[in-house]
Amino acid sequence: MSTCSVSKGCFVFKPSPKKRRVSQKTVNDFGERKDDSEDTELRFVTCQSLWHEIKSETEQIQEDLNKQLFDNLVSFLRRSHSEFQEKTTKWTCQMKSREIPTAALVLGVNVTDHDLTFRSLSEVLQNNVTPYIALLEAKDCPGIKNLMQKLMGQLMNCYIDVESLEDEDYVQVSQNRIRCSMTSLINWYESVTKRVALKKTDSETLSKKRTSSSRHWQSPPVVVIFKDMESFTTKVLQDFIVISSQHIRELPLVLIFGIATSPMIIHSLLPHSVSSLLCIELFQSLSCKEHLSTIIDKLLLTTQFPFKLGEKVLQVLINIFLYHDFSVQNFIKGFQLSVVEHFYSQPLSVLCCQLVDAKKRVDSLSHDQCENIRRLPSFRRYVESQASEKQIALLTADNFLKETIQKLLEDLHVYHENYVSVLRCLHVFTSSLPKYPLGKQIRELHCACLENRVWETEEYESSLQLARMLNKSDLVTLLQQCVEIFVSSSGKEFGKTVEKLKEFLTQFQTLEAEAFQERDVSVSSQKELQKTTDLYHLQKTLLELKESRRSKKLTKFEMLRFEVVDYIDSLVRNYLVPADHKTLHEIVYFNSASILRAHLNAAPRIALHTALNNPYCYLKNQALKSDGGSISNKAPDICIVYKLHLECGRLINLVDWLEAFSTVVMAAEGSKADAASSDQVDDTIHARFIRAVSELELLGFIKPSKQKTDHVARLTWGGC
Repeated sequence: MSTCSVSKGCFVFKPSPKKRRVSQKTVNDFGERKDDSEDTELRFVTCQSLWHEIKSETEQIQEDLNKQLFDNLVSFLRRSHSEFQEKTTKWTCQMKSREIPTAALVLGVNVTDHDLTFRSLSEVLQNNVTPYIALLEAKDCPGIKNLMQKLMGQLMNCYIDVESLEDEDYVQVSQNRIRCSMTSLINWYESVTKRVALKKTDSETLSKKRTSSSRHWQSPPVVVIFKDMESFTTKVLQDFIVISSQHIRELPLVLIFGIATSPMIIHSLLPHSVSSLLCIELFQSLSCKEHLSTIIDKLLLTTQFPFKLGEKVLQVLINIFLYHDFSVQNFIKGFQLSVVEHFYSQPLSVLCCQLVDAKKRVDSLSHDQCENIRRLPSFRRYVESQASEKQIALLTADNFLKETIQKLLEDLHVYHENYVSVLRCLHVFTSSLPKYPLGKQIRELHCACLENRVWETEEYESSLQLARMLNKSDLVTLLQQCVEIFVSSSGKEFGKTVEKLKEFLTQFQTLEAEAFQERDVSVSSQKELQKTTDLYHLQKTLLELKESRRSKKLTKFEMLRFEVVDYIDSLVRNYLVPADHKTLHEIVYFNSASILRAHLNAAPRIALHTALNNPYCYLKNQALKSDGGSISNKAPDICIVYKLHLECGRLINLVDWLEAFSTVVMAAEGSKADAASSDQVDDTIHARFIRAVSELELLGFIKPSKQKTDHVARLTWGGC
């Protein structure tokens, strides 16, 4: 849209009707099938509301996890230049010689999550400490001039002309003609702080109200964050630190180094003469594995959200996290993709909501949706287990089916409540065992329980054997933790379980009291035996000890320990049944791991082969359609060269390759080749061939051969 006016003005362009129907189009595209179009909009709204709840929960989790770290950083910044507020010579004396306060923030190798962390940190610092914050990246700061340009550009919030860079240590600001040097930065800082102080004083005097700047100090520090400290050039860091240290008494500068590996990288990059100018304090963020465990615990091991992940899908997301990027944000994006795919592909996901809403929606189900429920494998198994009369009613009467569905959905909700509590109880026992047969993290135990009946595995049997050898103090501690879990559980079936566990604890206390009394009796009897000890009594005592060892009778403690472990085993067998054994689990569980893997696990080899072997798959040009073995003369040059190289052996003769390429291309040129001279055509084809071969070499399909100068060697699919 444009206007023919030659004068400056304000013009209003109303959005076209197509743009105004974007949201409706999104809803229509959400369900493309004809059989489930009636619930498309409701599914779309349900999906959106569910994801908004999950997103707000994840943001709250991340805020809570980073709170301690951010609080420590804020207190460090408040301490770093607290004496600067007094503006006296006392501050100069107390300040160590030219040392810059520096926070070494170790964030871990999950680099993709660092942007979110620094963004949250900037918001916290702006709200509590200082408005003057600059975030620098290595890719934007190849030299000290670029670093100063970015720094002053972010602090002064103005555009700096790159073309006016000079040989000195400054650049020109295109509007204000300010030299981009540390002196200019100091002058700007003094003028800004004075202006803010006057504005604050006037506002407090006139309106008696605190302005937004009142949350900051009168002379707040200037915070410079190096987001990826390891990627910065050593000389750039050295020059900036040396220049800044010379003006530290005039500018309250604080550095924050974002470190992904180890704090020792500071001393590896910087010599001692430069690192000695930094007053470094170390800050360690929460481990990404602990972060992931918290996310799984709050999103999956809860009844707050009805949507669940199947075992294979969860394993795909965890494997991508552990073996690729350690990124919690990518895990959350994968979880979001699972939510969208579930509501998109499953017509019955309209019932994947809170239990109260699901029961109401069951009443309004159409006949087609009832038929969709009857087609579910889990529901078919349920029907087969019922009496013949009930089977007929379930398959023919929609009203009776809806009543049954409401009851089954309620049973599924109760199953999730009980499952989570018993899973946590089992994790309490297994996470303290040596070598962790069922895994150290609760997510590992959760995956094992989703996969199959966990009590039928060898790892579970070994866990029970180890649990039967726990000492009394550890066993009592574990029982107390289980009692707390079941007391705080939302399940209504664990009242008797809590009473039983408390009874076990009482029996252990009784055994301890009896053992104390027996110890006193044995001590007194030993004293009497010492007085009247002869050879006969010693031999008799030894025989009794040998007989007791041969009989191997269990003590009261051992019998009680066996009883406790057996009771926990019974809870596991009753409540940790795999989810795919429950009726209607398809409504709330997403199990399409292949779809998720296709979206998240990149397969560049397959994509490249498909694009080069069949360009129509991506270009959608009808002229590129060809039979499987033929080579289209209208395909791109790299596709022609690629197909020709597939017909060669380990070594490819460039001359023969060029002749074959020329033959295919000349067939496409036709009359154009006749019109132009043969020399020009040959030069053009030669140039196109060289370019296509260079592209194949760049992609890694071929490499120059040392055996023959006029040959290249294949690297893939048949190359040795």
